[in-house]
Amino acid sequence: MKLALLPWFVSASLFAAELPDIRSVPVDLEVPALSEGAPAAGKRVKHVLEGWKNTALYNVLYLPTDWKPGVKMPVIVELAGNGNFKSKQGDVSTGVPEGSNLGYGLSAGKGFIWLCVPYVNGKGDEIAITWWGTPPTYDPQPTLKHLREAVKNVCHDFGGDESKVLLCGFSRGALACNYLGLYDDETAKLWRGFFAYSHFDGVKTWPYPGSDRESALVRLRRLGNRPEFICGEGDNPKPTEAYLRPLLPDADLTFMSTGFLNHNDAWTLRPSPAREKAREWLKRVIGAP
Repeated sequence: MKLALLPWFVSASLFAAELPDIRSVPVDLEVPALSEGAPAAGKRVKHVLEGWKNTALYNVLYLPTDWKPGVKMPVIVELAGNGNFKSKQGDVSTGVPEGSNLGYGLSAGKGFIWLCVPYVNGKGDEIAITWWGTPPTYDPQPTLKHLREAVKNVCHDFGGDESKVLLCGFSRGALACNYLGLYDDETAKLWRGFFAYSHFDGVKTWPYPGSDRESALVRLRRLGNRPEFICGEGDNPKPTEAYLRPLLPDADLTFMSTGFLNHNDAWTLRPSPAREKAREWLKRVIGAP
């Protein structure tokens, strides 16, 4: 399982400055603007779960253009990066559900329900813009409770196929794929596979408790034989591959560079060899829409 290098790579040690900026490639997809009213085919709306009506929490739900009531469809559940981020290239992460792009870029708006979920503060009533819970404890339980209910709701009310739910995330969300997605048995059983863009649970320590490698290995055991697509800007995936390959030599793991210098999930809104490989992987893991 070697790191997949894209055509413009000369070596794995290329400096980020030698990689293209995503803005040098025109978009061929635009995420639909948020709409008012009830969810419907081709609409992207804010959606509040029944048990959280009196809070500031919401999901962002997109039903694809080919969605029909009563028809089962696979689901992409997406977790955003940390908010308050801006790079020197002008890449921005808002930390809220409506700022996410991966799921739409992977699906092109067809064949998959796309559900962007929030991280929840310690009180369980507001979106956590950075990390999850509230410092210094960073309790993940309010986020996990809301996440599980969001998946249950999208499958029950909107035709999501419980056997074909993919968890994906960018930056903080990539860490959360395993940290939150495999946190306990109840949560871990929800997912068919994982798509982690830029960072990975256990490679290095972070401000929240349990980010150490020993704790991450406990979570990793819940992966089983499910596939993970692990990607990042430049040679970002290499430390993750070096970490995982000795631990999981037979696991279904794909490592790939986006081929861009940006820490920005909008790379999936542009054509690239990495996006094509990601879509091929998605088709293999979930099946053709």
